[in-house]
Amino acid sequence: MTGPHALKPLLLAYPGPLRDRLVAAVLRGEKTATTGLLVEWQVEDEDLPEVGERSALIDSDGREVAVVEVTEVRVLPLGEVDLRLALDEGEGYLSVPAWRAAHERFWHSADMREGLGDPDFTVDDGTMVVAERFRVVERLH
Repeated sequence: MTGPHALKPLLLAYPGPLRDRLVAAVLRGEKTATTGLLVEWQVEDEDLPEVGERSALIDSDGREVAVVEVTEVRVLPLGEVDLRLALDEGEGYLSVPAWRAAHERFWHSADMREGLGDPDFTVDDGTMVVAERFRVVERLH
């Protein structure tokens, strides 16, 4: 999809095994939500997603594999993430603490800290996150 109607990309994690698992979970219908740090949008100077917005789900090889549509966007403190969101992320977490521990490992990773331009970046209960819910509207491969 190129040209004036090209969709913006939906990039889950970084290319590699984690992205591969997340993309597969989306395609199976198990992953219907994702959570990112509000500061990521601020650093990139990007607008938050809006309900109805469509994007192209990108795999580790840079291919567009599906079109997804945003069905809900919430900005909330990390400490308010609930079990429903943790379950809907489709990564097998059965509790909020397990979900949060895995997300903190990612958010505290060297790649993320480098992307944010802050080698000491950490999250806490008050860190604002963006929780998106989405649905697959078209599979491309």
